[in-house]
Amino acid sequence: MFSKSTEYALRAVIYLAQHSSEQNKIGIQELADAIDSPKSFTAKILQKLTKDQVLVQSVTGPGGGFYLTPESKNVSIYSVLKVLDEETVVTGCVLGLHECSEINPCPMHSIYKTIKPRLLSMFEEKTIQQLSES
Repeated sequence: MFSKSTEYALRAVIYLAQHSSEQNKIGIQELADAIDSPKSFTAKILQKLTKDQVLVQSVTGPGGGFYLTPESKNVSIYSVLKVLDEETVVTGCVLGLHECSEINPCPMHSIYKTIKPRLLSMFEEKTIQQLSES
């Protein structure tokens, strides 16, 4: 359903929610190993996630690394998708078509339109913290 980078990003924020804090920052190598992602790919994903230091926080230098604040842990999964520009995976056409509606439906439209609201609701309601506790 999601791109590989989004899958890794979701794994990363869940891992950070479980193992990091302002006192216990996680290095890029540990994070890459934990989410089974190449280090360079993980670094690119973390660049997006640390933009504006809202979702994931980072500190450079000795003792640096990545962590989530208690506020960040309460962010919805949908917010993570938005940071990665992947929210259309949930909100858009399941086949990725630009024009998909009741008037011009894709072959999956009638099936997906019943599932989409529940899926969207799940991503909007579930927080990083909730997933990290599962």
